[in-house]
Amino acid sequence: MAADRRSSWLKGVLDLLVLSCLTDGESYGYEIAKSLAEAGLGEIKGGTLYPVLNRLEEAGLVEAEFRAAERGPGRRYYRLTEPGRAHLAAESAAWTEFHRAVRGTLQAGGNA
Repeated sequence: MAADRRSSWLKGVLDLLVLSCLTDGESYGYEIAKSLAEAGLGEIKGGTLYPVLNRLEEAGLVEAEFRAAERGPGRRYYRLTEPGRAHLAAESAAWTEFHRAVRGTLQAGGNA
């Protein structure tokens, strides 16, 4: 049950988290998933992450570039676009406000 709950919560904010992972520069899928896991968000599988990256690319919020590797498979690197940075800033503010409202409601309910 707890894993299902976390999965539902993550769906609502995963796009924002992926954009946030790209604020310091470009990255590829495995690095993004690793960063999210290290942040305590659990394992984000490729079947969840890559559709998000594709959707963000189609929306013009990230750009992607495939690069061949000397050894092993090539990688698709993603970077934020200017519209992506603006979207991240606006949605981060909206999420923070929503989080405050949820937290306040939960705290008030605990005092009843």
